[in-house]
Formats: sequence, C-alpha cells, structure tokens
Amino acid sequence: MASWAGTPEATLAAAVVRLESLGRAVCRSSLYSTEPVGFAGQPRFVNAVVALETELEPRLLLDGLLAIELEFGRDRAEGFANGPRTLDLDILLLGDLKISEQIGKAGLEIPHPRLDERAFVLVPLNEIAPLAVDAGSGKTVSQLLHDLNESAGSETDAVVPMQSDGWRAGAF
Repeated sequence: MASWAGTPEATLAAAVVRLESLGRAVCRSSLYSTEPVGFAGQPRFVNAVVALETELEPRLLLDGLLAIELEFGRDRAEGFANGPRTLDLDILLLGDLKISEQIGKAGLEIPHPRLDERAFVLVPLNEIAPLAVDAGSGKTVSQLLHDLNESAGSETDAVVPMQSDGWRAGAF
C-alpha cells in the first residue's frame, strides 16, 4: 500500500525525516522485504528499524508515532489487524522500561509484546543493536533472534535484505 510519499522505501525514508520531530534518528538498519503476517492476501512488507534518541515520555512518543502514521495515511481505528497499511511505527524497546497500558486501540506496551516472535523485527534490530536487552526477558536482541531461529527453523530466511542506496544514505 502506497502513501503520498510513494513506494514503501520512499515512505520509510520520509517517515525517518518526520521522526526527527520526536528526537534524533541515530541509526537505521537495512531495508528488508518480508511476507505479511496474519492476513496473507497482500503484498510483501518492507521493514526496517530506526534507533531514536528522545527526551519524550513513552506515552508522548507513542502519540507522536501515531500522528506520523496518520500523516502517511494510516488510521489505526480504520482497517483491520495485520491488514494493508501505509506505515507501521512501533516502540520496540526503550531502555530498561517495562510498561503495559491499555488505553483504547493505542495501548502502550514496552518492550513490544511480540518482539521475540517476529523475525521481521529481530533481524533488522539485531543489525543495529544486537546487545540491546529486552527488559521483559532479560535477553539480548541477538539471543532472542538465536532462540527464534532455534524454535521456528528457517523463519528468518523469509526476511530478505533489499538493496537501497538511497535508504542507507538517508536520501531519496
């Protein structure tokens, strides 16, 4: 699904620029193409992870991320779970914080509750922060990825790196 910015790659690049309104993007993973999870009747997704330094409180950060999603044409109140979307911004980890707040559809859970189940998240996160610790399990990202590989077999094989010089350079 395309946003006003164009291709999924261009959408992600434009979203990183918007993330700068919430903090400082200090690192970005490569882009990865992955099969959709849940609802399979849609195109492959393009995934990446961005490390953001921010002074915002977690709830304000989430509100900012949801506002950016809205700018790119995604309204979480519309559509259906795991359906097509222009942009999906999640907080994966935030230092050693553990938070679980359910406020409507915009619940705040840190670390991300399905982090350890998703190769499409762990592969790019491992690329930029293999030693980051999941406050929920106490394991590093590389340990979580190893555990997922052990239990899910070749699931990480479905996370395919994409070539995009514009993305790595931060320009499109």
